[in-house]
Amino acid sequence: MDITVSSRHADVSPALRSAVADKIGRLDRFLDGMERADVHFSEERNPRIVAREVCEVTLEGHGHHVRAKVAAPDQFAAVDLAVAKLEHQLTRLKTKLVRRNHGSRVSANGKGTTVAEVSTEGGDPRIVKVKRFAMKPMPPDEAALQMDLLGHSFFFFSNATTGKAAVVYRRADGDVGLIDEA
Repeated sequence: MDITVSSRHADVSPALRSAVADKIGRLDRFLDGMERADVHFSEERNPRIVAREVCEVTLEGHGHHVRAKVAAPDQFAAVDLAVAKLEHQLTRLKTKLVRRNHGSRVSANGKGTTVAEVSTEGGDPRIVKVKRFAMKPMPPDEAALQMDLLGHSFFFFSNATTGKAAVVYRRADGDVGLIDEA
């Protein structure tokens, strides 16, 4: 697994880099195929916050993205908390994949898709960022799982059941909603 360590407003010691490489590297035992890990450290500037050291880890591989963001009093404890959170998420993902693969298989051919952020400056909106990614068809329940694993409030995907574009989103009551193209 390729592990990248970066920081903002925080120093990363060689001992911490070594601990990150060791602990994050062991996560591939939960789910094979995780190719890349981005580990980012930052520090909260508010002196009243006890858990000031923030560790954010994003794992990528085989079309899956798993993310954890935690805060702790020191960087080593933050890494431990992030690894524990990732272990839980990877176990859930693996269980879901095993259940799905024991049934009928759906071929995954990616389609190019664009996501844009729009900024309003002077009243006229303009696109300030474009993101392209490949989408594999998946059922809505897997899309909801991916949304939870990423920690996002919505997830855009290609519905394997209908073959059309769809969105799952987190509702205010905590449930998940589905918007499906007619």
